[in-house]
Amino acid sequence: MHSYLLRQVRDAATGAIVDARLADGRVEMGPSIEPRSSDEVVEADGRWLLPGLWDAHVHFDQWAVSRSRLDLRGAESPEAVTRIVGEAILARPDDEAVIFGFGYRASVWNRQPTVAELDAVTGSRPAILISGDMHNGWLNSAALALVGVTGIDGLIDEDRWFPLFGLLQPYVPDTESAVRDAMQAASARGVVGIVDLEFAANYDVWPERLSGDPSPLRVRTGVYPDRLDAVLERGLRSGDALDEFGLVRMGPLKIISDGSLGTRTAHCCDPYLEASDLVNACGVQTVPAEELHRLLGLARTSGLDVALHALGDAAVDLALGAFEQTGARGSIEHAQVIRWDDVDRLAQAGLTASVQPAHLYDDRDVMDRLWADRADRCFAVRTMKERGVNLALGSDAPVSPLDPWLAMAAAVHRSADERGPWHPEQSLTAREALAASTDGVNRIRTGDAADVVLVDRDPFAGDTPEESARNLVDMPVAATFVGGRVTHWGL
Repeated sequence: MHSYLLRQVRDAATGAIVDARLADGRVEMGPSIEPRSSDEVVEADGRWLLPGLWDAHVHFDQWAVSRSRLDLRGAESPEAVTRIVGEAILARPDDEAVIFGFGYRASVWNRQPTVAELDAVTGSRPAILISGDMHNGWLNSAALALVGVTGIDGLIDEDRWFPLFGLLQPYVPDTESAVRDAMQAASARGVVGIVDLEFAANYDVWPERLSGDPSPLRVRTGVYPDRLDAVLERGLRSGDALDEFGLVRMGPLKIISDGSLGTRTAHCCDPYLEASDLVNACGVQTVPAEELHRLLGLARTSGLDVALHALGDAAVDLALGAFEQTGARGSIEHAQVIRWDDVDRLAQAGLTASVQPAHLYDDRDVMDRLWADRADRCFAVRTMKERGVNLALGSDAPVSPLDPWLAMAAAVHRSADERGPWHPEQSLTAREALAASTDGVNRIRTGDAADVVLVDRDPFAGDTPEESARNLVDMPVAATFVGGRVTHWGL
């Protein structure tokens, strides 16, 4: 295998200038390393060498195709969405392909949309619009007919929406090309690995799509309960290699136990502040406690980790109970609002809090409106850190972009606009945010896997959280290596 000698890099853990050789998939660090004939010598000129970045929660195919979908982010009303869709149709009137849009957030609208108003601008051309948090969809009549759904006159809620994802896939154009472009885009941001929680048979999809080539990313493939039997029949356990290179591995059992803030279905201990129109004022527990215990017990005996979506504090409580009773291992995904006692339970159980800080950018105003009485317990990453919880940052892409630098910036400053940080007492430092973005690798040592990233400037610069966040969010990445292979080269 080709080897690289990176001369005069700055070790991010110590600040020392050292040399680093990447050979046979491993790192060698030293103050001055003599080059070998097989080395490609790279003058790093004091660039910073960091452990490679991970995104602990992505829906990769959805992220890949969303990058070219009609952008509905920022649409402040159903009328704004239909205007965008109508303009797209006028721009390409002869195109008969399905219209895919992504990014609207109905939680900020003053009314719910209808199928009829979408039909009025699309006619017979199918239109599939996906919310920014992926927890609901807005389809016109032609699209509903494509997937055989009837009796819908507005948004499709979670219970009916998630099962539709597989039915929509045949109408998505050129997914594999989009996936390869997205892999390169991730590598260009220093990403070496992802936990892919796509709604698919990921344990087959990833090995098949790579066709014998080594992946530019390490991938842990999640499985949902509806495909769990296939994984159990094969005897697959978390960590098992699924490809010949060991880059694609079996990941966790993913369970979605409650909803989202935007749909007011995250399961909370207290009612939403605007709940007069809700049947379930505290949100919805989509997987009862008994079923959680059954699934987690099965995962434990089968050697599978668990990634348990629990966004509201009541859902977190039930999730913790299931982990405690079964001894299952894994993570609680989101934990967007959490009771203080449950932070301690999370630490004591040895579980990971898999958090997506950039969601705060979209949810800030909604939390102030719907959860003002519990806002101090939202995205409580500082308290989690101080009480010994293992943190793993991610994006939930496409809900927010697959860019760990953005997640780090959000964790550090907690504001995306001219307003001050939202509950700054829960901010992390840049060093803490980076440590939560590297899959537990806090520093690079000789003998470690050569999953590293070279960046052009000090990732810890900035005298204030705001300056630090600005420094992080557009961090220039010079090179990314996975197992010593170059996956991005910007030098």
